Amino acid sequence: MKSSKPILLVEDDRVDAMTVKRALKEIKVTNRLDVVENGEAALSFLRNPEHEKPGIILLDLNMPKMNGIEFLEIAKKDDTLKRIPVVVLTTSKEDQDKVDSFNFGVAGYMLSELPD
Repeated sequence: MKSSKPILLVEDDRVDAMTVKRALKEIKVTNRLDVVENGEAALSFLRNPEHEKPGIILLDLNMPKMNGIEFLEIAKKDDTLKRIPVVVLTTSKEDQDKVDSFNFGVAGYMLSELPD
């Protein structure tokens, strides 16, 4: 089922954000991509009634101000946000990050490798 809802990318690294944008374009995803730089900005964006709620959130874990796990902890307790699917996109190989993410009900967890 196709959705015209926007995608929210929560990512502090501009290069990584451009990589995601390029990848979505390559697979012909036409949904608008909104990008915010950390969990705090994501909560502010999501709670702003002027912004359409996304169909999915792509979430980095390692960010300044409020990291991805902290964002999940708050968002999954919020009745207006908790049903938005979240997919974690991270370079973190910490098992605890994966456990914490799934404990907060993420829809998926994608580990990307850093180049050597």
